[in-house]
Amino acid sequence: MSALPQPSVALPLCVDCDGTLIKTDLLHESVLLLLKTQPWLLALLPVWLLRGKAHLKEQIAARVTLDAATLPYDERVLERIRAARAAGRETVLATASTLSQAQSVQAQLGLFDRIEATQNGVNLSGERKAERLTALYGVRGFEYAGNDTADLPVWRQSAGAIVVGASRSIVKAAARQAPVLETLTRARPTLALYVKAIRAHQWLKNLLVFVPLLAAHRVGDQAALLASALAFLAFGLCASAVYVVNDLFDLASDRQHVRKRRRPFASGALPVAHGIALAPLLLLAAGLVCSLLPAAFSLTLALYFLLTSAYTFSLKNRVVVDVVVLALLYTSRLIAGSAATGILPSFWLLAFSVFLFFSLAIVKRYAELLVALKAENDSLPGRGYRVTDMPVLLSLGVGCGNLAILVLALYIHSPDIVGQYPNRNVLWLGVPLALYWMSRVWMKTHRGEMHDDPVVFAARDWQSWLVIAVVAALAAVAGRTW
Repeated sequence: MSALPQPSVALPLCVDCDGTLIKTDLLHESVLLLLKTQPWLLALLPVWLLRGKAHLKEQIAARVTLDAATLPYDERVLERIRAARAAGRETVLATASTLSQAQSVQAQLGLFDRIEATQNGVNLSGERKAERLTALYGVRGFEYAGNDTADLPVWRQSAGAIVVGASRSIVKAAARQAPVLETLTRARPTLALYVKAIRAHQWLKNLLVFVPLLAAHRVGDQAALLASALAFLAFGLCASAVYVVNDLFDLASDRQHVRKRRRPFASGALPVAHGIALAPLLLLAAGLVCSLLPAAFSLTLALYFLLTSAYTFSLKNRVVVDVVVLALLYTSRLIAGSAATGILPSFWLLAFSVFLFFSLAIVKRYAELLVALKAENDSLPGRGYRVTDMPVLLSLGVGCGNLAILVLALYIHSPDIVGQYPNRNVLWLGVPLALYWMSRVWMKTHRGEMHDDPVVFAARDWQSWLVIAVVAALAAVAGRTW
């Protein structure tokens, strides 16, 4: 832990909010919350902005309320504020956010003696903040903690600067305005963070677009293989855009989750503004890839986007509806693979996938509820489930998983596969393997040993890979003519 700055006199400590006290921007988060709860007001944003940024902020703040308890505060800044109070210094929250939002932060922290914020049409940023603090404490009569170029005029009037999470150029610029008492660095956004933000590991789900190609035994068809690969890429880009939007709209609930609070946007490791720019860029890239594929695929991907957007905005809060939608989103990848290659999916494949993915979607909710139960919560934040629903979910999930395997057994017994698998009886060996895998998934879920995303679990689980390899080998043997 770095030593705390030692002022020569007991000057007031004034602290900026956005990017300094918290690792995010309240205006950006307020716009997202407005878009999530009252999207029809989005058209009014330019109108409000024409009357000034302060008016824009106040209009938004009057319509949405951020949860100050879940904001990603910088603990090092909080430590400096507590030390200043312990030394008998006055502490001031000096922010360009609205007064109501600043008051919410103060109500949560209780660390400030005074609040100076945007109000009455005056945006308290830059020169105006410098003028306000100078009027209160005089030139060189206060110390100021900030993070951005907008804070340079304030540092110019201060007795000392605490620079938080800023680039080297801003640190140097601050040093030209006032003595830099301390520099609190933050890790800069890296490529790995962006990869994590778009959930690149979730692209494993998009391998489902290759299933129609594999089921039709056309892996050697180079045109179909290329089409499946492009479909995989387009689906990945589109899905990543949705994941980013989902994370931006779920900031409050994710910050209350034991694991999700470490996500790049929820933790403040990536600025919310970057996510707002990243989502449309990913969608644009997906659209460009779609231009290389049949129109039927573009239509399927558009329907996927609409359904997953509906899930993000509303359906994920509806009990049972959410897991049905998740199952459909998985199945849509199979349909997209068919649309890209022109290979029609069979009834058996669609029936198997619906039951399997419904079971796995319930695994996700059950695992999350188990975490909530251990944390002594009675429900899931941002979801409609209660811990008392767990027995029902368990029976539904196990039942649908077994139904998927029943469909597999009926498929093996059906006359539809005689031409494709001359030695189809060999496939029966895959049924107990599937039963084992499904039973193991639910056993580990019930014990609290399951990752809340079963796809991530399967990707990391050697036994899952072994089952897949053995089943693939059985299918190869069953399809061989001796």
